[in-house]
Parts: sequence; structure tokens; C-alpha cells
Amino acid sequence: QVQLVESGGGLVQPGGSLGLSCAASGSIFSIYTMGWYRQAPGKQRELVAYRSSGGSTNYADSVKGRFTISISRDNAKNTVYLQMNSLKPEDTAVYYCNYISHTARQYWGQGTQVTVSS
Repeated sequence: QVQLVESGGGLVQPGGSLGLSCAASGSIFSIYTMGWYRQAPGKQRELVAYRSSGGSTNYADSVKGRFTISISRDNAKNTVYLQMNSLKPEDTAVYYCNYISHTARQYWGQGTQVTVSS
């Protein structure tokens, strides 16, 4: 089992910045993928960004150049970060942390609200 605990999020003005973090603990192995998804009201959940243990990354076109994903690792846990810059109202959503294990089992965080509004 993997436990995911998210932090960050909140209210920010358009053009502002915000950071999210998600700590993964439990049955953590060296091969994994961690990322962020988001879901706006009335819309399907969509990929924001992911990063694999091998270092490959992928971003949604809508966030390229504005968001940066990174991962830190220590013996007990992995932490995935999402730095969000130049935020737009359309970035408003609940953001979910995602962990995919080496056996392709998937885990989700509890979600954190990001609201971009003046």
C-alpha cells in the first residue's frame, strides 16, 4: 500500500504562483511514476504533468512553460512537487496527486483545491 498526503493549494490571483506537494510513503520502490491530475467542475479529470523514476516528464499542452514537476526522494518517502506560475482562471480545479507503482498499481491523493481568481 502507498499513502499519499497532499499539501498546498488555495486562492491566488491571475498571474500569480502556487506550489503543491505530495508525499508518498509505504510500499515505495525505485521504479514508479508520480504526477498530478486536475478536475474542474463539470469536466473530466485530466493529466497535468507526470515524472517517472527514470526522469522522463510529460506536461499537458495547457500548462507547458508555466508548470514544473519535480520529485525528491529519501529512504522513507517520495515527494512530488508542482510549481505553478502564471496561473490563469482556467487552472482552477481540484488537483490530485497520482502514484503508479512498478506493478502498475495506481494510487490517488485526497485532492486539493486551487482557485485562480481576482
